[in-house]
Amino acid sequence: MRTIHTDVAVIGAGTAGLSAYRSAKAEGRKAVIIEGGEYGTTCARVGCMPSKLLIAAAEAAHAASHAEPFGVHVDGVRIDGKAVMQRVRSERDRFVGFVVDGVHALPEADRLIGHVRFIDDRLLQVGSDTLVHAASVVIATGSTPVVPEILRGVGERVIVNDDVFAWQTLPRSVAVVGPGVIGLELGQALARLGVKVSVFGARGGVGPLTDPVIVAEARATFAAAFHFEPQGTLEAAAAVEGGVRIRYARADGSYVEDTYEYVLAATGRRPNVAQLGLENTSLELDAHGVPRFDRDTLQVGAHPVFIAGDANGILPLLHEAADEGRAAGRNAALYPDVVPLVRRAPLAIVFSDPQIAMVGARHRDLAPDSFVAGEVSFEDQGRSRVMLKNHGRARVYIDRATRRFVGAEWFGPAAEHIGHLLAWSLQMQATVDDMLGMPFYHPVVEEGLRTALRDAAARL
Repeated sequence: MRTIHTDVAVIGAGTAGLSAYRSAKAEGRKAVIIEGGEYGTTCARVGCMPSKLLIAAAEAAHAASHAEPFGVHVDGVRIDGKAVMQRVRSERDRFVGFVVDGVHALPEADRLIGHVRFIDDRLLQVGSDTLVHAASVVIATGSTPVVPEILRGVGERVIVNDDVFAWQTLPRSVAVVGPGVIGLELGQALARLGVKVSVFGARGGVGPLTDPVIVAEARATFAAAFHFEPQGTLEAAAAVEGGVRIRYARADGSYVEDTYEYVLAATGRRPNVAQLGLENTSLELDAHGVPRFDRDTLQVGAHPVFIAGDANGILPLLHEAADEGRAAGRNAALYPDVVPLVRRAPLAIVFSDPQIAMVGARHRDLAPDSFVAGEVSFEDQGRSRVMLKNHGRARVYIDRATRRFVGAEWFGPAAEHIGHLLAWSLQMQATVDDMLGMPFYHPVVEEGLRTALRDAAARL
């Protein structure tokens, strides 16, 4: 058993872990980064990038099959499932390769391979042959998809999003359980690629949306595009020849019973901490076995231990993981000189069609009398109608007392771009008047933002 002494040990070589390692090294400290699985981030392997590759194929198929209203006739659109998945996998592997090359560029002595267990607060065992004594530790072990109890043990046809990107071709049918970000993106993409898709929810939610006006619009829009059942209960699931048969009870008492080649569980993720041996430490754990930590400094109690990225479950987004990793690495390196992380304006995007952007405060979190909501419908918005993308509705939230923009729930075309404009405005503490004083070209989708801002100003 060899023994290594280091200032900072980073557990996990994903986005947060790599940022933490580099941050600790930038402070002049000795650091090691430990990975128990394959190199390559969640984003590159099974998240952001392969899902966007599948969505890009779906958009191409949708555009080709919906060109007739423009006077463009595309006869006999054919989707080659093997070719679709071949491109998804090959381009995914290319993105993963960039990440792996970056890890291999780190000093070999700083890279350890093996599963990690805490022996005590600052002593780690890596694999069966290495002990690491660390002055500080950063936990950046990422997260794992959750499979609901009712789907466990049903068989190999129950999958998670990681499994989709290993397909050699497109299946005939898929039931998606969970209309969150992953369920919406993959469900709609597969439906556009000719797969029979049903998306099932529990409590009526649509993605991350909380504004009742926008939720209602999104439900109706998605229900017109594919089989969407947002509210009900999955009562049974059983393996049958060639797939899984499910029974779903709608809120109105009626039922859906059907057989699907695959059932995709898209019901959330949990932090990867269960196998770390945290019970051997003095760290205080919550009911889910996750160390209790300060959301600002990422420090676990008063210990020289920090937790960053998906492992802490705050904001499971790549840019947030990178920021948290840098902060955790800095604080681990300079402990006990611990400083809070200055977070950027909250921004989250769903790459559905229409897209969803969540910026700043959610409708659910705002005091009812503290704000006004300015609204825009895209049904008659000029540029959106020109492109036949005139679906969706969006609302901006303006503080009554200060006239500052505080948040938005956006469901419409080009939301990924408008979301950035809104996030920048929020971070700069802009008022509705500041935002209306900015230029809006014609004809662009961003004019819809001006409509919403004007509506809010009028309500003020």
